Amino acid sequence: MAEKKNETTYFSLLKEVEAGNLRPVYVLHGEEPYYIDKLSDAIVDAALTEDERDFNLTIAYGNEADVKALVAQCNSFPVMAARQVVLLREAQNVGKGGNSSNLDYFSHYISRPLESTVLVVCHKHGTIAARSELMTAVKGSEGCVAVESKKVTEWNVRGVINDYVKSIGCTIDEKSLIMLRDSVGTDLSRLFGEIDKLRLLVGEKGSITPELIEKNIGISKDYNNFELEDALIRKDAAKAFKIVDYFEKNPKNNPAIVTVAMMFGFFSNLLVGCTLRDKSQQGLVAELKVSPFRAKKMVEAMGRYKTASCVNIISYLRECDAKMKGINSRQDSYALLKELIYKVLHS
Repeated sequence: MAEKKNETTYFSLLKEVEAGNLRPVYVLHGEEPYYIDKLSDAIVDAALTEDERDFNLTIAYGNEADVKALVAQCNSFPVMAARQVVLLREAQNVGKGGNSSNLDYFSHYISRPLESTVLVVCHKHGTIAARSELMTAVKGSEGCVAVESKKVTEWNVRGVINDYVKSIGCTIDEKSLIMLRDSVGTDLSRLFGEIDKLRLLVGEKGSITPELIEKNIGISKDYNNFELEDALIRKDAAKAFKIVDYFEKNPKNNPAIVTVAMMFGFFSNLLVGCTLRDKSQQGLVAELKVSPFRAKKMVEAMGRYKTASCVNIISYLRECDAKMKGINSRQDSYALLKELIYKVLHS
């Protein structure tokens, strides 16, 4: 049975494509260009051999594209091959090159696509309106699919890392996940490249560990934001300031602003947890959708940080973030971070 459209993700669709199960129409749109580029390349690789591409791969770019001509190409037949691919890149620029093209011109074709044609529309840096004729046609046409490529941010990159590691058949623990997030950030090309490198070292079904990351990526397994978070939860001042001292000596891999963002995410979640009726580990997992490991740490933290403390800490974090960005302050970022750590530990 075909996968429901609302359950289709980048990872599930990539797996499907790499298995050779191709759909007649793909609309790839959203804020994160990495997913769109990877999927479109994978579709071309799965659909055509190198020899078949000369006559059966049509690539157009939005600002120069004539959508009516592309529809005509979609309705033609492949040359000495099982299928052809019509790929429209930079679809967000359609109509900006002086012609009257509109993506909605695809809608009639999408309602009855040719089995021997694979149409791929790549629309970056924004989503296509759900009520547009194009999206309505995709939704109503059997087998066609639209996938939104959502922007990866500091707040959701942990989930992205976890999903990617699972998709390549490996496992990763919470500490390793946070180390990767903090050392690489949200650049998916670099992030997934580092994970692929680690996978070669651990093999299929292997486990990515802090020791492996420290040795091959260059971030300390003992002095990182994960360990700082643990020190704050335990209110271990000596360990917390030791870690911040290490950050100050190694600023390239440990930007203070990233540490503040990490702390804000943790204490924001903790504040919500403090307001829940069920503050047990199970309750936090159910209500906040965090991992059991994360929930266990939060339960421990709630024993030391009450609701009022969390409110004060979030205020301190906002103030520190503003000062680090030069608002009413010229202090060094790490001096501000040490001051912040002191306030948190005494909240």
